[in-house]
Amino acid sequence: MTATARAVELARAAASAAQDKLAQDVVGLDVSAQLALTDVFVIASAPGERQVGAIVEAVEERLAELGSRPLRREGQREGRWVLLDFSDIVVHVMHTEDREFYDLERLWKDCPAVALPQDGQAAGAGA
Repeated sequence: MTATARAVELARAAASAAQDKLAQDVVGLDVSAQLALTDVFVIASAPGERQVGAIVEAVEERLAELGSRPLRREGQREGRWVLLDFSDIVVHVMHTEDREFYDLERLWKDCPAVALPQDGQAAGAGA
C-alpha cells in the first residue's frame, strides 16, 4: 500500500508552505503501510516557538486553499510541537530541540520517503 495521490499533493503543498516560512529539515514519510489512520507524515522544525507558530499558520492556509482543513490540532498553546491532522496527512512542526530528542525519522525509519519540493521550488514542480 502506498500513499494516495491526494495525500502526496497535500504533503508537497504543506512542505512548500513550511519552507516559505523557513522551516528546517522538511521531510515526508509514507506511513500508509504502517498506519491505517493517515498516509503521509510531514515533519518540519524551527528554532523558536514563534517560528513554529508561523509555519503552522502557513501550512493551514495553503492546505485550506486546496480544500483541506485540519480535523485536529494539538500542541498549539506550547508552540514546541504542533501536530496538524488533515486525515490524509499529519504535519508535525517541531522545535529543533524537541525534534532531535524525539527523532521521529528514526522511529519511522522503515517507511519510504515522499519526494517533497526543495526550498524555493513550487509544490507541483519536479521533486
